[in-house]
Amino acid sequence: MRAVVKNGVGVFSPQGFLDGSSASALLSIEDIHATTKLNADMILVSLKKVVFFNRNGLDTFVKMFAKVRESNNTSVGFCDYNFKKYKAILNFYHGEVNFSLFGSQEIAHLFSSSYKDKNQNVLLFNEDKSQRSAMAIELHDGGHNPIIAQTQEEFDTKRNAENVYDVVIENSYLGQMGQNVSARVTGNAIIYTVSSFLDAEIGNMFNIAYHNNSLNVGFRLFIFDAYKVISMNVHALNFFSKLSSSGAEYNATICFVGMTFDKIPNAFKETMEDSGIMFFDQMENILGDKELLNDLGASSAAAVQNKRVINKLTVTELPSFIDATVATIEMMTNSTAIKEAVEVHAIKVEEDDDRIASSIGFYGDIDGMVILIFPKDIAKKACQLLIGEETDDLELILDTLAELVNIVGGKVKSLLAGNKVNVNITLPRTYPTIASLQEIAQDRKGVQVDLSFDNDKFLFFLTR
Repeated sequence: MRAVVKNGVGVFSPQGFLDGSSASALLSIEDIHATTKLNADMILVSLKKVVFFNRNGLDTFVKMFAKVRESNNTSVGFCDYNFKKYKAILNFYHGEVNFSLFGSQEIAHLFSSSYKDKNQNVLLFNEDKSQRSAMAIELHDGGHNPIIAQTQEEFDTKRNAENVYDVVIENSYLGQMGQNVSARVTGNAIIYTVSSFLDAEIGNMFNIAYHNNSLNVGFRLFIFDAYKVISMNVHALNFFSKLSSSGAEYNATICFVGMTFDKIPNAFKETMEDSGIMFFDQMENILGDKELLNDLGASSAAAVQNKRVINKLTVTELPSFIDATVATIEMMTNSTAIKEAVEVHAIKVEEDDDRIASSIGFYGDIDGMVILIFPKDIAKKACQLLIGEETDDLELILDTLAELVNIVGGKVKSLLAGNKVNVNITLPRTYPTIASLQEIAQDRKGVQVDLSFDNDKFLFFLTR
């Protein structure tokens, strides 16, 4: 099958039915590699003329995509589908969407580095805040003017305005984001979702490496959304009890919300409470009570005694971390970074009311944590695009800063993959004050890089 290449985007257009056998007969890895030699920086499979597809059919292309990305870091994915096909793909690959989805080829062109028609006014919306933030950053980096709708209602209203937007983006997905896990973060609390009958399988389904690295980054409150849990057995009881006990070193708290005990022995609840687990009827009982959040550890964290020393392998990859950080902040603030100092020591930062911070963990072939310390002015400027307006609302700035740092983490992951170093990343944690950061970072040794963005001091710290 031959591809049509336009604006740096190579598009294959299969027809009819796509199952495992037909897909492999339609397209080969050699076809894709040949297209990348035609100056295509993005390879897509159009579903416009596809009548039916199943998971096996798409898997054939997805496996080819993985090989292409591994060899030359080309963007890959699908395009030209309706809403029904879009939802089907997301359901097939829930939590594992490592390829992109574009509702049309016109939308895909906007994300190509070869696209010449700059300064497009683009209205975009995605239910996933991280996704719409990532798309906005990529569009802004490409010379366009993204306008983010924060809600479905806002999007529906704005899209009906005539002759305002050159392109409207919905039902699209960037597959080069960071780690997709069955977790979300709200108010510096990580929320896991569990359902059905909980048994020994919870130990296999739960990403313990992700959880442990979230502890290392500084998260201290973990909430299990258990509204849909029907029952649990002793194996699940033991798992959660051990999980809670193992977090004691970090002064971490585990809470369950919405769990009923109609079909669960009350003795189970007593055992879990003895291990330190707390129970609440409604999520709002926790997230809506700022004082309780502080008490439970969502805004503070105890220092951990046995901190690991940063190793040579991690330091070797320092340029990837710096490049991803600098490129993102330069682009978002329209400023140029100047490197002022690079030192290996415990983190050194004076307490300053005009600074806030965020951290993100990584684990896999190498592991550790990146801490970014922003002057508030830089943070406000960097977040303005994602918020849509200037604001002094610290809570909103911190929430948006986490999205920005998540983008940095995704770029780091991509750059490291290009060096054959595979990592996953945690969700970011934010710190409203330097004092709250020091509770996590004190005595941690690592590489500190002092940067200046238009004379505003910015600190980057890589540690374990």
